[in-house]
Amino acid sequence: MYRGFFKRFFDIILSFLAIVLLSWLFFIISLAIVVDDPGPVFFKQKRVGKNKKLFMMLKFRSMKMNTPCDTPTHMLKNPEQYITRVGKFLRKTSLDELPQIFNILVGQMSIIGPRPALWNQDDLIDERDKYGANDVRPGLSGWAQINGRDELEIQVKARLDGEYVEKMSFAMDWKCFWKTIISVLKREGVVEGGTGALVKEKVHEKEVVSK
Repeated sequence: MYRGFFKRFFDIILSFLAIVLLSWLFFIISLAIVVDDPGPVFFKQKRVGKNKKLFMMLKFRSMKMNTPCDTPTHMLKNPEQYITRVGKFLRKTSLDELPQIFNILVGQMSIIGPRPALWNQDDLIDERDKYGANDVRPGLSGWAQINGRDELEIQVKARLDGEYVEKMSFAMDWKCFWKTIISVLKREGVVEGGTGALVKEKVHEKEVVSK
């Protein structure tokens, strides 16, 4: 009953209220983006939705206009050079994700679920197929997000997404929702360089020690 009706019902109500209540914040962020680096306020990117149906996910633009398109952050050489001053703050606080509230309202995303993969992230998409994580609406936040976020390797992230799908319930979503707020306030798991950054860091430390 929750999966089939109430989860979507809560998505519609909460996303609508968030748009109304946070309209002032949208305006301030939009103005800051344009002043810092003239160009579009929103960044649209092709992502994988429920049943692997593609959709355009919205974000506040946090990167410069000359950034390569459709390239995951962790695949960019020195990603810091492409991030604007305002963008750095938005990414650290996760405010760049706010426009996805509109994706939630129209039914392309859910508040809680696996984070939507890029259309060309075949490794993550294939791993998620093993756990049925591509068969549900992707989320603004999710179980993997509160258990490592950017620090997780692809295999670990997909396994956690599968664990969420298996245990999906109101209690699980509630737990993810509040832990997301705590993680955002503590700025946990945000690593420029992206997926698997924690593992890469540990490997680097071992290499330094061995020298």
